[in-house]
Amino acid sequence: MSRSYDRALTVFSPDGHLFQVEYAMEAVYKGNCCVGLKGKDVVVLGVEKKTTLQLQDPRTVRKVAVLDDHVLMAFAGLTADGRILIDKARIECQSHRLTVEDPVTIEYITRHVAGIFQRYTQSGGVRPFGIACLIIGFDPHDTTPRLYMTEPSGIYSAWKANAIGKSSKTVREFLEKNFKDDMTRDESVKLTVKSLLEVVQTGAKNIEISVMDSTGKVTSLELPEIEAIVSEIEREKEAEAERKRSRLAATAAGQAAMTARAGDAGPSSS
Repeated sequence: MSRSYDRALTVFSPDGHLFQVEYAMEAVYKGNCCVGLKGKDVVVLGVEKKTTLQLQDPRTVRKVAVLDDHVLMAFAGLTADGRILIDKARIECQSHRLTVEDPVTIEYITRHVAGIFQRYTQSGGVRPFGIACLIIGFDPHDTTPRLYMTEPSGIYSAWKANAIGKSSKTVREFLEKNFKDDMTRDESVKLTVKSLLEVVQTGAKNIEISVMDSTGKVTSLELPEIEAIVSEIEREKEAEAERKRSRLAATAAGQAAMTARAGDAGPSSS
């Protein structure tokens, strides 16, 4: 009987669920992984890129979009939905400049995007947006980095670091263990790449990194730069594995020596 409640967006199930919104979240979980992370004076967005086909132009496949000079957005989920939402957000950014003669704050544009999401959860004849977003940037006349996440239900919240999309729970747990406040630019980029490598098996060629500094300048890392960071991370992993093997070998040797001494000190046979 409960399955009949998942067909209409405007009908709650007896236990208070809107199944269509939950199905939209499933579309997000099937999307490419995106990571957002705040450093001391930078914000970093990292996304997993799909492998492009041999004859495809890779410039036309992007998960990171510029909403305004000081606002970046990455999304996970249905790319077509993301394109429509990006257009709506860009129009709002320009309208805000024309109306109040000042750029939008990051929270303002996030709240606007979340409001669009929410409107599509309470009307018949439509479906929710099948995307979640990470929105980063710096407020006008402020050097504090901002990072917000939105969901298809219309929820938005501020984060120090977060991940959306495929295997986002694994990446979020990794970030919880390794994130530190006031990280430098290089440390922030390195942690973003390292967190994506938890789910990206093909290495640097399928990772895209965008960095925004406190002046609003956006830098997209080239493939050789990402490959250098990946190589450094792999060397650190190998060194850590070697140290762990050495500790295990030393522990085993110590236990063997203690066992040998205990045998020597035991009662002798008459």
